[in-house]
Amino acid sequence: MSDFTSLPDLALRTNRAGVVAASDESFEERENLINPWEPRFAEHTFGPKGQEYDGWETRRHRGPGHDWAVIRLGMPGIIRGVVIDTAWFKGNYPPFTSIEACRALGYPSPAQLDSADWVEILPRTALGGDTKHELPVADDRIFTHVRLNIYPDGGVARLRVHGEVVPDPALLAGLTVDLAALAHGARTIACSNMFYSAPDNMLAPGLARNQAEGWETARRRDTGNDWATIQLAAQGIPAVIELDTTNLLFNAPGEARVLGIDLPAGQPLPPADDPAWFELLPRTALQPDTPHRFRLAPTDRPATHVRVDIYPDGGIARLRVLGALTSDAERTLNSRWLSDGK
Repeated sequence: MSDFTSLPDLALRTNRAGVVAASDESFEERENLINPWEPRFAEHTFGPKGQEYDGWETRRHRGPGHDWAVIRLGMPGIIRGVVIDTAWFKGNYPPFTSIEACRALGYPSPAQLDSADWVEILPRTALGGDTKHELPVADDRIFTHVRLNIYPDGGVARLRVHGEVVPDPALLAGLTVDLAALAHGARTIACSNMFYSAPDNMLAPGLARNQAEGWETARRRDTGNDWATIQLAAQGIPAVIELDTTNLLFNAPGEARVLGIDLPAGQPLPPADDPAWFELLPRTALQPDTPHRFRLAPTDRPATHVRVDIYPDGGIARLRVLGALTSDAERTLNSRWLSDGK
């Protein structure tokens, strides 16, 4: 898919992002910018500061300057596009915006971020009220923070920052890690069905709080089964697989199987019956509302992708593939992290 909105949202609260500072939040809190749900609105809900909005809203400027908010991305990465949503802000939206980004390692304070090397990734752009603006970004550098500027003031309901996750290899090399974690750069690249929810949800950080926060397919009315193929964070040797059906009380699959394949970069994925695929977990019964963990037979056979088959349909809350990176993968990740788009 070429649409940048199909890429992970690096600024989503449930992907561990945070709004670390803002110039003003007199009307509505800055944290609303990264809430995972669609903006909500109810008429005539007036508090002591006026009509209540599900977004970030600043006071009216009476002098020079403009408002801004700084977001720490939950996952460092290459930003391919942003969505600035002014939903429900019809007479109080900012007429213009711009976005800057920086790469600041560690855990800098807002004061330390003031002196970071900020670069403009979205030039000054006009905004409309009550509108979702999808704006592509052309910059191959790795960033950890973004600064949303609004001119001169007003309200923004949501900021989405879509991109490719690029993990810090220092936190992965030589360790047992989740090779299928979204935060480490894994992605779902194909699936049979995502009627209720997307398969990338399986790879998200933390635990699913409800049924909607996993992957769930429609009910099948044929003899086939549903499946999803995940490109792992890097080539690794799987040791433990977790298939979590928590919250899926009546929609869990009856059984599941997991295959692996070691595929050179750029080579298309073969069909599931190709002998290049090998079995990591044989077809195994699953229980509803249960985190299942399976220790795999010891092997030195690496994988770059896994395919999860569920029988016949249903949902998986979380998929974890615990293992170690190969030495080739460590070199590749180090090279990407250090190149920083050069």
